[in-house]
Amino acid sequence: MRIGIIRQRYTPFGGAEVFLKRFISGLIKKGHTPVVFSSDWPEEKGIEVNRVRASGPCFLKPLFFAINVKKAVDDSDVDVVISLERTFSQDIYRAGDGCHREWLIKRKKIAGPIKRSLISINPLHRVLLYLEKRCLSSQRLKAIAVNSKMVKDEIQRHYGLPDDKFCVIYNGINMDELASLNQKDERQRLRKSLSIPEAAIVLLFIGSGFERKGLMYLIRSLPLIKENNTRLVVIGKGNQKKYISEAKRLGISERVIFLGPVKDAYKYYPAGDIFVLPSIYEPFSNACLEAMASGLPVVTSRANGASEVITEGLNGALVQDPADPAELAAKITLFLAPEKRKNAGLLARDAASKLTMEKNVDEFLRLIEDEKIHKH
Repeated sequence: MRIGIIRQRYTPFGGAEVFLKRFISGLIKKGHTPVVFSSDWPEEKGIEVNRVRASGPCFLKPLFFAINVKKAVDDSDVDVVISLERTFSQDIYRAGDGCHREWLIKRKKIAGPIKRSLISINPLHRVLLYLEKRCLSSQRLKAIAVNSKMVKDEIQRHYGLPDDKFCVIYNGINMDELASLNQKDERQRLRKSLSIPEAAIVLLFIGSGFERKGLMYLIRSLPLIKENNTRLVVIGKGNQKKYISEAKRLGISERVIFLGPVKDAYKYYPAGDIFVLPSIYEPFSNACLEAMASGLPVVTSRANGASEVITEGLNGALVQDPADPAELAAKITLFLAPEKRKNAGLLARDAASKLTMEKNVDEFLRLIEDEKIHKH
């Protein structure tokens, strides 16, 4: 089949792009031809790329992209279209970015009065809410693929769509890719390069968009962890200034290491002991799944769809309120003991091994082959 895939922008550090590159590779292995509609997706062997313009002011680019991609899709000869964007042209909408209306509600809860007002009048949010509503009410839309039950519930709550419109397909990972790392050798090499003692307990944070992923709360939890031999390694794209300032204010700046955005960030998992991502809102974190596959217990929030594959106290722990540093510190403390951490890591790897990229691709192909979608 010629499978159309819509994604407006490409960044080598984005979770959606990491997923999509793996998904495309999986389709090619199955003998299908991915046809990508994007403004800047890189040319790669085995795929066709249709360039779609997204010009105009920043807040209007998603709208102009949706308009332009409709024409590009209509002029193409693809058999089915999967969109990772809110557009007018999809048979299947993969809601990997979650529900924007829900994200705004959660964001306003943690914002001050001035920021709440700015969020309300921001034209970009108005455009995205318009596109979300148009996408979900599109006559062409046959199915919504969500990567967690959490996102399904949110979309249903805000837009009233029936159960049979949804298909829950969890993110998948390439276990071979992670298993290829020599954990012990890489751990020693990485820790040496970061000047981290072998005896230190490393909390690993990987994610771009520090505010949404709760980095400030994690930094504030560090002084509350009685074991002061902990280090925090932060990988991801974002403005570090206020987070560095907060670490200095708390007197823990020597315990926090910022590496910035890193390509192939999964190579840093062997350096860690516990993966922590106290997100305010996260449809389903790829990084959590990769960390579990690498044998790390995961501490995250219930506002992360990946919480659905975490068993409390066994392969990780969940915080009810990510903005509560005391609760976060208590959950991290559960895995400070080496034996507890080791057992949790083994259980985490076992849970992640059931969510492969091959399984993800197979579930999408079954959805595509459904009669109501394939005969559009």
